[in-house]
Amino acid sequence: MLYAVPSFYWAFGGTAGLATVGGAIEELASSHDARSVALGAGAGVVKVAGGLLALALVRPWGRAIPRWLLLGTAWVGSAVLTAYGGLLVAVGALVLTGVIDPSGPVDRTALRWHVMLWDLWFLVWGLLLALAAWHHGRAAR
Repeated sequence: MLYAVPSFYWAFGGTAGLATVGGAIEELASSHDARSVALGAGAGVVKVAGGLLALALVRPWGRAIPRWLLLGTAWVGSAVLTAYGGLLVAVGALVLTGVIDPSGPVDRTALRWHVMLWDLWFLVWGLLLALAAWHHGRAAR
């Protein structure tokens, strides 16, 4: 749930830490137009929904959701988050270590933040969601 806070903060005009995301996202959030608010708020809502999904796997109120729907959504979400975060962390680390030499300019400060926090958070989230789904599946049997 905490991962949604920066999205909402930046969507509604906050600028602290915005340089850590860099690129098009930083430019869009800095514009403060309707599109940036909608995109940032939408990202925050999706992150909150992901947090609620994880909680539904481990809290009693999650039993109200059909098991197949809860587990299916959790496994798909876990696969997407793990692949997305893992790929971005790996490629970012390869760029930072000089193994990959991009053809264009690279904001190394923002890239460090992505490798060490923003994208790593997606990877960890995906792995923990998989663990919760696995535990839920075992407990339901």
